[in-house]
Amino acid sequence: MSRRGLVCAITAVSLTVTLSTVIAARSSTCRPHQPLYTIFREQTCSMSGLHNKARTSPYPGSQIMRAVVPDDKVCWSVSWPEYKPVEYTVPAILAQPVWADPPIGEMNFSPKFNELDGKVQRKSLNGPYLLENGQPRNPTGRTGIAGRGLLGRWGPNHAADPIITRWKRDGNGTKQSHSVSGKHILQFVAIKRRDCGEWAIPGGMVDPGEKISITLKREFGEEALNSLQKSRAERQKLEEQLQQLFSQDHFVAYRGYVDDPRNTDNAWMETEAVNYHDDSGKVMDEMPLEAGDDAGKVKWVDIKKQLQLYASHAHFLQLVAEHRGAHWC
Repeated sequence: MSRRGLVCAITAVSLTVTLSTVIAARSSTCRPHQPLYTIFREQTCSMSGLHNKARTSPYPGSQIMRAVVPDDKVCWSVSWPEYKPVEYTVPAILAQPVWADPPIGEMNFSPKFNELDGKVQRKSLNGPYLLENGQPRNPTGRTGIAGRGLLGRWGPNHAADPIITRWKRDGNGTKQSHSVSGKHILQFVAIKRRDCGEWAIPGGMVDPGEKISITLKREFGEEALNSLQKSRAERQKLEEQLQQLFSQDHFVAYRGYVDDPRNTDNAWMETEAVNYHDDSGKVMDEMPLEAGDDAGKVKWVDIKKQLQLYASHAHFLQLVAEHRGAHWC
């Protein structure tokens, strides 16, 4: 079982890593893409750059309520002497599984923040973050809760999200175009999450010392192809097919801080969302989809603006559609 699956089993909650930093208000009409994901340093905190899901209560899988953080108090540069958030870390993390950090101050634990600490990557994709009382400080501002919550690492917790796409085709193999935009329709592999029942992009945590490319391939295999339940021979064949798929053209859609409801003042999610495109569709034709690990269902879904997906996964898909010149709205 993956690390995320273990936390889910212990706490009955596991939330995929792939929420957005910011979703700006947008009109209902289609218009050229403007970046919605912006990293805001403390010195440039902006009302349009506030995290929102990281301030929701109760904290996932608990009855713990965050301190209410008004928009004008999110930025650390704004003085707020009265701010005293509750500290919360789930027992499963305090039990110190091999992938989780010990408490700050524990003997023999001297993390090298903002550096590659042995095999643990403590650098942020957003650049250096500050420390307060020896603890990392969330670069996007206050969240209303201290500690680590459901997250194993102090500071950045790195994840990877594989976006697998193909062109939608008719029975004759001809690419289908949208009746209004006239652009070809792109499809992606979506999973239905067991924890919340929402459709989402597959994804998972990066293991210490692991390359992002390996994480992307592993998580897709486990969640969308049920690789963990395959026989040795089946896994070997599947590995060859996955290698072919992940050798296809790819596009890094997003890298950085994620507005995730698991985030705290001292621990937060970051992700790298990468699109692997099977232009002919033949590679994926050889790999029947089968839900596994944290996924309840899996299927191909048309990419379009009307998608209702977990967190901000729809925005990742917007970036992919625009990059591929596909239909969005």
